[in-house]
Amino acid sequence: MRNILGRRSFMKRTALAAGWITCAAAKPEQPPARPDILLIMPDQMRGDCLSILGHPAVQTPQFDKLAHEGTLFRSAYTPTASCIPARYAMLTGLHPQTSGVVGYDHKTISTPTLPAVLANSGYKTVLVGRNMHQNQASGNLGYQQRILGSTYISNDQYDQFLREAAPQSGGINEIVQKNGLSYNLWPTKPWPFANNLHPTEWVADQSRKVVEKADAVQPLFLTSSFYAPHPPLFPPKKYFDTNLRNELPQPAHGDWVNWGALSKDGNKNGTRILLEGERLRKAQAGYFGLIEHIDNQMESVISAFKARSERAGRPWVIILTSDHGEMLGDHGYFRKCEPYQGSANIPFIFSASPELGFATGQQVDQPVSLVDMMPTLLSLAGAQGPAVMDGANLVPTLKGQGTTIRKWIHFEHATCYSQSQAFQALTDGRFKYIWRPHNGREQLFDLKRDPHEEHDLAADPVSKTDLEQWRNMLIKRLEGRPEGFSHNGKLITGRKYRALNRGTLT
Repeated sequence: MRNILGRRSFMKRTALAAGWITCAAAKPEQPPARPDILLIMPDQMRGDCLSILGHPAVQTPQFDKLAHEGTLFRSAYTPTASCIPARYAMLTGLHPQTSGVVGYDHKTISTPTLPAVLANSGYKTVLVGRNMHQNQASGNLGYQQRILGSTYISNDQYDQFLREAAPQSGGINEIVQKNGLSYNLWPTKPWPFANNLHPTEWVADQSRKVVEKADAVQPLFLTSSFYAPHPPLFPPKKYFDTNLRNELPQPAHGDWVNWGALSKDGNKNGTRILLEGERLRKAQAGYFGLIEHIDNQMESVISAFKARSERAGRPWVIILTSDHGEMLGDHGYFRKCEPYQGSANIPFIFSASPELGFATGQQVDQPVSLVDMMPTLLSLAGAQGPAVMDGANLVPTLKGQGTTIRKWIHFEHATCYSQSQAFQALTDGRFKYIWRPHNGREQLFDLKRDPHEEHDLAADPVSKTDLEQWRNMLIKRLEGRPEGFSHNGKLITGRKYRALNRGTLT
């Protein structure tokens, strides 16, 4: 596209010099109009669950197409691996270390949010589906219209639709309870009603309606927010059965895990479990099936969204991401809140119409984060953001300019289900360093040679220098934290880690 535009510009200059066209015809080209923006956001979707990355089971042709049309960031990480803090970071462009939202706890959002800034800049801002999990005092977060279907909430718009369409269902919570399912754990069964009543299909249908009804004169920011593939694991039967027939991957099996201490029944929080055999296969089939269902349903939404933009003469931008991932049996873990790839690595795809000049089919290994969403989209929209944002503007990278985004990225989580889960982590996309504040345990992984983190290098004498370098980087990163994690050039073990720290650092 850049070469074509260059030839057109050269031809115009040549024609003007030769007198073939008048000066009036040689007006400078106008920049593209502000783009329509579609944010596709599953909940708890692992970054490796894309067929373009060679996943052995999951098929995601629509998401793969988005990657071919733009950029897939392979080293994308959640700032904090649970829903509330991750979404807080995405909405504000602030690292947990800046905002103080370092774990699963509510803090009212008082700073300008991404949808609020876009709304103030003239966008129509709409949220369809799963809420952003913030407290009521945070208001609508800048979404002018919200069509809520969060799956776990009784009497929101989806649940009302379900009760009216299938009175015998008793609503979404009764479906989960009667089928022995869970909102956090691994029990799995196919969806027991017509597919068009599934929460995923409802979100997709409502998203299409928003696209069809939105005034073409006004740019649109639409967030299609899915609860899947977060449990309950209840995909439509065809996706469940197909995946059960597939050869499914074995969970990552770290040589650093005390496998003998794990129970097949799991611990009380459902975070540690020896998930294997048919129970593992069903959980995988349910999880993978939910992802494939979203991919399938988004095909018509994406098509309608692009067509609307083209009719309006406006560019489009489409993003796929998630708040965090799912361990799904890796290293004997289920759920999230962990620093390992299954939980911390997320899908991150930006695609756009050709007039925006994005590189196509690009895969980038540099580390990125949900905090980069806000500055990037505000730049594309020509909107002025708040004075303080930690995220990077990814537009130069999206245009294939080969710029350095950052050398490494920091992510963390305060106490989630137990003190032992709290972590601090750094990665540059090649190495990952993890420190556990409660006991001082360190881990170091070479993600290029060991992408499943099965071999901990922290105790390897050959990796001593690397370990010290990463430790020193974390020491500097944590200086001045209110918890007291770093002092006199050392990491301090045993400091209490709250889900909200009361200090604010930049």
